[in-house]
Amino acid sequence: MTATRNLPNVTDVEAAELIALAHDLADAARKATLARFRQAGLSTENKANAGFDPVTEADREAEAAMRALIEARRPQDAILGEEFGAKSGQSGLTWVLDPIDGTRGFMTGTPSWGVLIALLNETGPIFGVIDQPYIGERFIGGLGQNYMTGPQGEMILRTSARKTLAEARLFSTFPEIGAISERLAFEAVRDQVLLTRYGMDCYAYGLVALGQADLVIEAGLQSYDIAAPIAVIEAAGGIVTNWQGGPAHQGGQVLAAANRDLHQAALVLLSEQS
Repeated sequence: MTATRNLPNVTDVEAAELIALAHDLADAARKATLARFRQAGLSTENKANAGFDPVTEADREAEAAMRALIEARRPQDAILGEEFGAKSGQSGLTWVLDPIDGTRGFMTGTPSWGVLIALLNETGPIFGVIDQPYIGERFIGGLGQNYMTGPQGEMILRTSARKTLAEARLFSTFPEIGAISERLAFEAVRDQVLLTRYGMDCYAYGLVALGQADLVIEAGLQSYDIAAPIAVIEAAGGIVTNWQGGPAHQGGQVLAAANRDLHQAALVLLSEQS
């Protein structure tokens, strides 16, 4: 029984089991979120002591449905979820769940939010799912997988070959990114690229994996915001690090790039300014 992709704790048979479970988790979250999306009377609370950090009943229902499946089929695995926190495990594998990444988009009816599901070992993300239930697109990366499914069928995920900032397409969730120093660093890259777009949440990372966009720059992220996108983009040939070129799966500052040339060009500007 061989190990999968140099991952000593995951055999080929177990990988198939993990991939199947990830799809079932995404299906369960689709059902829970679509039942609430664009429906009157959606219950919303603010989790933040200052500012606005919304959570809806759909967030909690979707995460609860996913956690129940994991606990039934892989009770030995750890879980980290945005809404219900951490559960320890014994397998060395951790499921990282964001039931709705982009709750602001969800509560205003836009289809750019998504469900994020990642599987981590001691080194970081080894598998990820970015799922957009409303438009029916699912991006898969890791454990030998790199494809998406959607209304146009199945497509291989492959990041773009654009090499220079002058031709790059950049995404970020908010124009007012992070602290002032982080905003200035972001703007140094923004001023060099061909096109900048805002407000796409996790869907932007899927577009980088698909080769439609080239860069995503964010700050202030949590592990559940970025673990799944890392796996998907890396499986498609891209690079995801923090602004110093180190691991990004714990959150904080994130730079996702289609290739090494773009990554290095953006990294120089970010590190110089920040």
